[in-house]
Amino acid sequence: MNDKLADIRLLLLDVDGVMTDGGIIYDVNGVETKVFNVKDGHGIKMLQRHGIEVGIITGRTSPVVDIRARELGIELLYQGALKKLESYLDVKRRTGLVDSQIAYMGDDVIDVPVMRRVVFAAAPADALIEARNAAHYVTSLAGGRGAVREVCDLILKGRGLWDEVAVRYEL
Repeated sequence: MNDKLADIRLLLLDVDGVMTDGGIIYDVNGVETKVFNVKDGHGIKMLQRHGIEVGIITGRTSPVVDIRARELGIELLYQGALKKLESYLDVKRRTGLVDSQIAYMGDDVIDVPVMRRVVFAAAPADALIEARNAAHYVTSLAGGRGAVREVCDLILKGRGLWDEVAVRYEL
């Protein structure tokens, strides 16, 4: 699998079911809340510190996602992307990257067209069977429960960057 990870320059993520557990909470005023895993966020920051960009392509539109993306320094953000392959092609145009440099993590049928294009596709343990079947790697953890972190660590190790991570944290 390391051969698929060796040239990754960008990790694209879905939100609901990947960065979150898929649950959506509305308060009495209709304000949406999502729960993000801090370990996933730390994994994203570790990738970024090592020159690997992270982007989001999500089918829903939510101000909460804007806030989380801003907090994590994610500039490639596509919301309301009901045809994710179109957004993916725009990412490639904007970044100049090719399929062999891009990883994607999704959990549902809407993600499969992109998962089939990238060099490395991942799905959380609780993803729909179609997404798991399209994945090169299925995490041991569920969406919103550290699955993104698992993939971030895998990419860092596959790129030969884990020793740099270990030095920073005195592992």
